[in-house]
Amino acid sequence: MRKQFKLASVLLFLLIFSVACSNNQSPDQALDMKETQTASESKEKVKNVELTISAAASLKDAMDVIQQTYQEEHPEVRLKFNYGASGSLQQQISQGAPVDLFFSAAEDKFDLLVEEGVITKGDGMDLLGNSLVLVVPKADRSIKAFEDLAKADVKKISIGTPETVPAGKYAQESLEKIGIWKDVKSKVVYAKDVRQVLSYVGTGNVAAGIVYKTDALVSDKVEIAAAADPATHTPIVYPAGIIKDSKQYEAAKEFYKYLQSNAALKVFEEYGFATK
Repeated sequence: MRKQFKLASVLLFLLIFSVACSNNQSPDQALDMKETQTASESKEKVKNVELTISAAASLKDAMDVIQQTYQEEHPEVRLKFNYGASGSLQQQISQGAPVDLFFSAAEDKFDLLVEEGVITKGDGMDLLGNSLVLVVPKADRSIKAFEDLAKADVKKISIGTPETVPAGKYAQESLEKIGIWKDVKSKVVYAKDVRQVLSYVGTGNVAAGIVYKTDALVSDKVEIAAAADPATHTPIVYPAGIIKDSKQYEAAKEFYKYLQSNAALKVFEEYGFATK
């Protein structure tokens, strides 16, 4: 009985001592514990972050490379892309689509969101440039210049819908400037974006199409017949910006900064874009 009492006394002493040590930890120890807890909570917050980026269809090939690289460097972030015509994407965002960052192929579509207060002016910038080209099916030598589109034997050509597809708007401006829009308007097959124009040309459904140089370079089914004079259309500028009400604003800002990095700009250059 005495041994049991002695053992119980020892255990009670150890318990009291442990509690006393805990209550008398130094301020530095308490701070270290708090910082560790805060860091752990912060890490938990950035786990499995998903960013939705609405981007012009012409950016897809370059962004595929950037997406892979960025996610390898930031495994806690998942990038989800919504590609399409800049005008359509802008309308979706204006109507409340859940998007974190917008990468447009036209300044006017981007500026509408700035005017609406959807993107703060300080959270956007002109990042890239592009050029406009006339493409024809591979090995087709019948069309060599934009003026050839007005010939009677050219039955169909394709451009993006000017109201929603910036490349289509630039194409119409160029055709108007060189004076053949009235002659070719009835031949035009409108497409939802530049990739659809490429598809129409590549499959031979139309005799020619007008797209960005960057799109023409990644297709093995078309070739460039001519380049548009930059003076015939509005400058082609690609602005990017963070949506003000993004639920993942800080993560979106980090990716936005990455798009401006030398590593990202080098990828864009490799795919034919002009960098600022």
